[in-house]
Amino acid sequence: MSSIFSKIIAGEIPCYKIYEDAKTYAFLDIHPETMGHTLVIPKNEVDKIYDLPDEDYEALMATVKKLSKHMEEVLGSRILWKVVGTDVPHAHVHLMPLDENWQYGKTLEPTESEFKEIQQKLAYK
Repeated sequence: MSSIFSKIIAGEIPCYKIYEDAKTYAFLDIHPETMGHTLVIPKNEVDKIYDLPDEDYEALMATVKKLSKHMEEVLGSRILWKVVGTDVPHAHVHLMPLDENWQYGKTLEPTESEFKEIQQKLAYK
């Protein structure tokens, strides 16, 4: 069975896409801890990040690095990386801009217009 992330990649579930290449996909988390909270996933559906083939792991981490630098430049804040591995059985890395309002475990409820605004700011071309 496909994970929710594979369904997002396939276009079966809408998302606020930030980036896509041949091996990775990045989109805004719909339950963000901070504005701009982004998920970076490999297109290869593997449950645990450490079970990814080396080529896919390296592509994932290259995208994480690229987007982190881009997000830091655009938003002017440090980017926190989280690899949790328990909420969705599809390897992924959370990129979270840190700001003075961030509290561990607290989620925000952005409006659609707020999601679209931050998506436009963070879109990597």
